Amino acid sequence: MARRTSLSRNRQISEINMTPLLDLTFLLLITFIITVPLIEQGVHIRLPKGKTSPLEAPNTCSITLDEQGAYFLDNVPIAEEVLAAEIKTKVETNPDVTILVRADERLSYGKVVALLRILHDANITRMALVTTPES
Repeated sequence: MARRTSLSRNRQISEINMTPLLDLTFLLLITFIITVPLIEQGVHIRLPKGKTSPLEAPNTCSITLDEQGAYFLDNVPIAEEVLAAEIKTKVETNPDVTILVRADERLSYGKVVALLRILHDANITRMALVTTPES
């Protein structure tokens, strides 16, 4: 009997303690449950309303798109084909000019993207989208 007790005393536990593993699993599960709703694929917003800040640069040029998609350069009607050339001449005369893009909120988003493409092709780096203040 003495031999039996000495073996049982020196014998190590051969089981894995599952409590720390379960604690870690539940901690990760709770973390994912809390963080997944915070990550959204899309944000529902209303354009063009937003928080606005006044533009301090005195040298600005505005391009306006009305509801029908007509272009206005500094409130003067202009054709889309001539717009890029006019913008390039304004930038060549004043490289620090900032282009203000004003678009009607009922206008198709594709028309605004087309205007931004024209500005990009004209190497315009200083532009701002004009919005109305939130009420």
